[in-house]
Amino acid sequence: MPYKLKDLPFSVKVLFSSYLLIIAIGYLVAMLQILFTHGLADGKFGLSIEDIVYSYYGNRSGSKLELMLNGSMKPFAPPGERFEIIRWVRSGASEKSYGKTVKPIIEQRCLKCHNPDASIPDFTRFEVLRERAATDMGATIQSLVRVTHIHLFGIAFIFMFIGIIFCFASGVPEKLKALSVAMPFIFQLTDIASWWLTKLSPHFAWLVIAGGAGMAMAFVFMWIVSMYEMWLLPLQQRGGREIRTESYSRYLRREHD
Repeated sequence: MPYKLKDLPFSVKVLFSSYLLIIAIGYLVAMLQILFTHGLADGKFGLSIEDIVYSYYGNRSGSKLELMLNGSMKPFAPPGERFEIIRWVRSGASEKSYGKTVKPIIEQRCLKCHNPDASIPDFTRFEVLRERAATDMGATIQSLVRVTHIHLFGIAFIFMFIGIIFCFASGVPEKLKALSVAMPFIFQLTDIASWWLTKLSPHFAWLVIAGGAGMAMAFVFMWIVSMYEMWLLPLQQRGGREIRTESYSRYLRREHD
């Protein structure tokens, strides 16, 4: 008799459910992290195609510093001071002219947040500021290699364990179950490949959103079905009576009888 989620021992259900709950919370936090990093790439709150383009392809008509000064950092400096910084950027961002006009503005307006104790770029170091003043070429090859490596291993393990749990679902046709298990890995490869393609051409930016959305939909489907079959389905079949708390050893004996 094949194992089914609804008939698993209570302790196994608690183990599986605890894992699924932690992963769900982690997924939500990951979405927030994307919203507050990539989602601000164009200077406006909320994830858009432009955010994806700026994050991977870059804004090659200007610099990251200009983009932020005209976007999310706009309220923190008056127009005249922002104009001085942008003029310095477009004139070559030299260290000599920086000390005369730009440094006092940076010290007054920016160092409250952009300092050595913060997790954002440290503008007390001129070389860091000059990097931000360079033409925005998007994600570097080094950063793409690093993030690709982390995602290929980390996310694959997460979806492997979610897929193992989902395979015990009894109310899903086997072909649909196999497709659901495979989809996160297909969309993961699509998502990662689209980062590299968008680095080459902004026309592939939509593929990043498609890959991420596909992974999310597969995750939500397997998560809901698994939790439903472990907890709600047994209650419905028993007419609302309390959940059976059978031991694992007794469960194994019952399955082999």
